[in-house]
Amino acid sequence: MKLKRLTIKSAFSLVELLVVIAIIGVLAALLVPVLLQAKRKAQQVQCIGNLHQLGLGLQNFVVDNHAYPSLRSDTNDASLGLWNNQLEHGGFDISKPPKNFWTKGVWLCPSAKWSGFSKNYPISCYGYNVDFFDIYLKARNPTNQFGLQGRRSPKEQLWIPIAESEVAVPSDMMAIGESLDGSSLLAPRILTEAARFGNMLTRHQGKANVVFCDGHVESPTLKFLFEDTSDAALVRWNRDHLPHREKL
Repeated sequence: MKLKRLTIKSAFSLVELLVVIAIIGVLAALLVPVLLQAKRKAQQVQCIGNLHQLGLGLQNFVVDNHAYPSLRSDTNDASLGLWNNQLEHGGFDISKPPKNFWTKGVWLCPSAKWSGFSKNYPISCYGYNVDFFDIYLKARNPTNQFGLQGRRSPKEQLWIPIAESEVAVPSDMMAIGESLDGSSLLAPRILTEAARFGNMLTRHQGKANVVFCDGHVESPTLKFLFEDTSDAALVRWNRDHLPHREKL
């Protein structure tokens, strides 16, 4: 009787398996930072795209109204409420914006992560260029305001819009940018304050995205945007294109 020869199949040894696993681990360690960097870049591009769309909406609003959205409009006005609601109505022609629209779509930076807020706080990724000190320090002269928020109306908490012609250099006047603290306002701030609100300091590798009154988008460093006191940095906050160091 002829016996069948047994065929012994070759297999990986334990040492070989460990070597393969080690190589895979090394490759993963090399690839993960690259993938994370690509993801961050894609998110930054999307954020820039969001602001470009907001800039187009702002342009539409200005063309139709010959003025910029005010911080808060009269409730009897066709464009109701805060500046972002006015932009939805008059810039994007959305007659009935969905609830909490400022947390969705072009209003949402995909990189933004927030912390330290109550559940009901209306967090916003993008803020409107306002004269911060004139809003919160009511003792300041109400005629000495150079942001886009408007002029104080006789009615409490309402603002008269800034005319298109009042912005001296639209290409060098910031309109909407990434919020440092989750509010819908954009104003000079101390950067160390941002850490308690979320990941603003690391969101876009030390930069922030801003759309100007003429619709173009830039990505200045956080330091230049929020803390720089050079004339080149200060004039970008003011519609008359002057540094107004008296506000420092």
